[in-house]
Amino acid sequence: MDKALIVGASGIGGANLAELLLSEGWTVYGLARRGVFADPRIKPIAVDLQSSDAANALAGVDVAQVFLLVWSRQATEAENVRVNGAMIGNVLNAIGSAPDLKHVALVTGLKHYLGPFEAYAKGAVPATPFREEHGRQRAENFYYAQEDRLFEAARKFGFHWTVHRPHTVIGYALGNAMNMGVTLAVYAVICKETGWPFRFPGSRAQWESLTDVTDARVLARHLLWAGTTESAWDQDFNIVNGDVFRWNWLWPIVANYFGVPAVEFDDVVRPLERQMADAGPVWAGIAERHGLVERNIDRLASWWHTDADLGRPMEVVTDMTKSRKAGFLDYQSTVDSFTDLFDRLRAERIIPPR
Repeated sequence: MDKALIVGASGIGGANLAELLLSEGWTVYGLARRGVFADPRIKPIAVDLQSSDAANALAGVDVAQVFLLVWSRQATEAENVRVNGAMIGNVLNAIGSAPDLKHVALVTGLKHYLGPFEAYAKGAVPATPFREEHGRQRAENFYYAQEDRLFEAARKFGFHWTVHRPHTVIGYALGNAMNMGVTLAVYAVICKETGWPFRFPGSRAQWESLTDVTDARVLARHLLWAGTTESAWDQDFNIVNGDVFRWNWLWPIVANYFGVPAVEFDDVVRPLERQMADAGPVWAGIAERHGLVERNIDRLASWWHTDADLGRPMEVVTDMTKSRKAGFLDYQSTVDSFTDLFDRLRAERIIPPR
């Protein structure tokens, strides 16, 4: 039986990957700070990766595959580099000598091309669509620090690697720092319950330009494909759904799902972090009235990250040619990515029923 360690198994990508691997008969170890997972089949490992406890926590764990889907948001990019690079290094130094380890996958994202949050979509950003050959930008970036730790450990221990770069990940997870799908669901529910206008909060460029996203289920399949396809090893790959859209087309579809009018964009950027600054009590009241399982809006919405994605001043489209030529041909409808997520949020009583 194949064995895998998922670092960040409670996040959007990690939870969906665990679900896929378990359905395929894998033994899955899940590493997270609290080590608590909804699926009892995940073998929990609780450790704070910013400490030196990883070696003790992973002692005796022998897996063939390691999947790294973890990061910790810091106040500055310099701190992001220091902390997130160290976290990856701590895991790999602890697990790298496992006798059966063949391959380690690292999930980063399109900030590889767009730059870090402090200089997001500024400077020498390559022309779209983003391709793996564009390489690194001339800016400090914690994704590069994570990659460097991966490459160093691969040389030291002799395992193979892949790097996966999704766009905005749409999928089911709670308490995640980068979670546009759940954030938009919470925003739409608040607008419906209060009568507030459901306005696009971002930029004219994002409203009108082509873009794409990554379904967490597609990311999971991409990770499994790369981990078990030797010809894919020691390479970097973009991973998105495979379709493209404009928000001025998708926004009314989202609005229609929730039964709220879609307000036409009027060239005014209205960040959700500012709009929803005082929405905590509003959400708590909604949760009480409908018997929802989560009253704390901060466990659901990541306003700041959704603002960053929807406020970009440029088109963001991702090229998938490299994965396609290597044999990964999966496709996912983006509309279905959102509506499937919204359906699950209703079923789990995270948002109100219809």
